[in-house]
Amino acid sequence: MANLVVHFEIHASEPQKLIDFYGQLLGWTFQDYGGGDQPYWVIDTGEGAIGNATAEKGLGINGGLTSRQGPGPEIGAPVNGCNIVVGVEDVDGLMARGIELGATEALPATDWPGIGRGGYLIDPDGNVFGLLSPVTSDGTVAMGPGSE
Repeated sequence: MANLVVHFEIHASEPQKLIDFYGQLLGWTFQDYGGGDQPYWVIDTGEGAIGNATAEKGLGINGGLTSRQGPGPEIGAPVNGCNIVVGVEDVDGLMARGIELGATEALPATDWPGIGRGGYLIDPDGNVFGLLSPVTSDGTVAMGPGSE
């Protein structure tokens, strides 16, 4: 079995706020999984995503959202834990839309040689996440099929 990342979780002080944020920004859908004292929502990240608990080859992964069990991260503090990077077509457009929806910019959209164009936002609950496209601002495909 490959050691692939097969699931991610987002912790939220106000789950509905982040359900609305990620749903509007990225089109993700959330299904209440129940959980009683520990509410949990399964996140479907869209077409091409796989329920990949067996680490089979695929295009993307789904995740979950759960209630935060303590204080949220402080703005400006170092990242505590992992963050996710989402593959997108329009980094600049989604950075702007995320800010409209209540995110703050952590790292502006930047062209990275050999990688593409990426940037990082802080969601309304203080979680850092990235947006990445293999295409730079001048249209060069920096990685993957069609790269130079």
